[in-house]
Amino acid sequence: MLKKILVATALVAVIGVLVFGAVSRSQAKNASESIRQSGNGRGNEQTTSSSDQTGAGYNQVNRGQGRGQGQGGNGAGEGANLPPATPGELSAAESTALLYMREEEKLAHDVYVTLYAQWSLPIFQNISQSEQTHTDAVKALLDRYGLADPGSSEIGVFTNPDLQALYSELVARGSQSLAEAIQVGAAIEEIDILDLQERLAQTDNADIQQVFNNLMNGSYNHLRAFISTLNTQTGETYQPQYLSAEAYQAIINTSMGRGGNGNGGNNGQGGNGSGGGGRGGRP
Repeated sequence: MLKKILVATALVAVIGVLVFGAVSRSQAKNASESIRQSGNGRGNEQTTSSSDQTGAGYNQVNRGQGRGQGQGGNGAGEGANLPPATPGELSAAESTALLYMREEEKLAHDVYVTLYAQWSLPIFQNISQSEQTHTDAVKALLDRYGLADPGSSEIGVFTNPDLQALYSELVARGSQSLAEAIQVGAAIEEIDILDLQERLAQTDNADIQQVFNNLMNGSYNHLRAFISTLNTQTGETYQPQYLSAEAYQAIINTSMGRGGNGNGGNNGQGGNGSGGGGRGGRP
């Protein structure tokens, strides 16, 4: 009888050990799973955090690119933040200057659009967009002073007969070859610089001076761009067609975007000297 009791006790002890082991293994497995899930959770949190940071960095890059592109654009902001106008106080020379420059800037735009259609050279398309900004800036001054706009919405159509003739002459020349087309672009910028310098000397209105100075700085940059493109495309070295050698060197040696000293200064003085005789079809 005692033997049976001892055997039964031993069996109960063995079963208890087995049950305790199973429970311990189950608890250990659950604990391990909990630890693994906790680790995964932290990993996911870290990944999400990293992703958020990457996204934030990407957004910052995009914002930076947007600012850069926005600042790049047409650059000059020719018609923005103008000084106060003095309506009714324009001289005859100032009125004539505004009307003429409105169409001269349009001429540059129209010639470049036409030459781009023929030669597909990107510089013509890019600068034509800038010239549109220029002619719009002068149009804003016309509106400011209550002057009737002479500009036509049609490409190659001008109220001023001299500009009409000059447009036809320049397009015909630019159609002869790519090199001639680029030379035409540079010629237009030289003419524009000389005309702006002449008109600046005729006005003391701060808003007109600001716009004309900005347009001239744009022409300095355009001229340098055409000079560089001529060399890249043809290997030719550009020679000034209207500016004096001194004025030309002063412009090309000035850093991009600065365009000399505002109202033309020394750059302008040379232009009407020895270079003045080559102004061909200009009025």
